[in-house]
Parts: sequence; C-alpha cells; structure tokens
Amino acid sequence: MANTHTTRSRRTPLDWAGLTALAMLVLVTGGLVATFGPLLAIACDTCQDGVRTPHFENALILVAWPGVPLTTLLTVAGIFLPRGGAKAGGIGLGVLTVLMVTLLVLGR
Repeated sequence: MANTHTTRSRRTPLDWAGLTALAMLVLVTGGLVATFGPLLAIACDTCQDGVRTPHFENALILVAWPGVPLTTLLTVAGIFLPRGGAKAGGIGLGVLTVLMVTLLVLGR
C-alpha cells in the first residue's frame, strides 16, 4: 500500500530565526498598543488637565486590558504552531492595528 501522506519539510534554523523575529515584532507592537493606545485615546489638547473622559470608557478598558494582550499572546502562539507561521503573524499584526484604531475611536 502506498504512503498517501504528504511529507512536510521541517523548519530550518533560518525559518526559526525569522519566526522568532516576527514574534518579537508582535510582542513589541502589542506592548505599544497596550501602553500608548489608551493614553492617546484619552489625551486632550483643549482640556484643562489634558485628559478627556471617554463616552465608552468600559469598552475602551475592555479592548485595552484583555483584548490587546490576548491578541498578542494568541498571535505569538499561532506563529509557532506547525501550520501557523508568517501568515498568523501578519493576521495578528493586522488585528493589533485594528485594535489601536478602535481604541482611538472609542476615546473620541
């Protein structure tokens, strides 16, 4: 009986280095979004104390605290899964970008 399974090549050290660099980029981006996203969302030039009270404060907190770290963690995990890789990293970076825009919109 013939072997019908397709063999998938193993990842080379260069592949692992690229995936590790992508994971580091995702971690840094997630950290920046989690740190500066809420700060930029509530910043106000015309307010006396420089801070605006957003209308959707609970939604802003929900996106910033569990949303961004969870997205970052799942993206890094997806990068190192056998069927993950750069595609998972690209999708995760896109979702982090959408979350940053969401934070800015919720703060306005």
